[in-house]
Amino acid sequence: MNTLAYADGPGPWILLFPLIWAAVIVGVVTVLRRTGIWRGHRGPRQRTRVTYGESSPIAVLGRRFASGEIDEEEYWRRLSVLDEQFGRITNDGAA
Repeated sequence: MNTLAYADGPGPWILLFPLIWAAVIVGVVTVLRRTGIWRGHRGPRQRTRVTYGESSPIAVLGRRFASGEIDEEEYWRRLSVLDEQFGRITNDGAA
């Protein structure tokens, strides 16, 4: 009669395998979501954000309107075109 200690079954360590696979799946999904591959768009670290300074097109347009070079109708027409191209997100919340 040949009795061995491991003949009774795999033991409680077999419960670690589902935890390891769950950790691998969560890790892969996290990496795919962070890089943007998950949904086919760029990740949050790859987005380009326009920062506005004194030489930005919207700031130049605002100065031209303030100095009277262009009227209000022209200002709003040009601002809508620039808004489509550059957006109006700034660091301090102003356009």
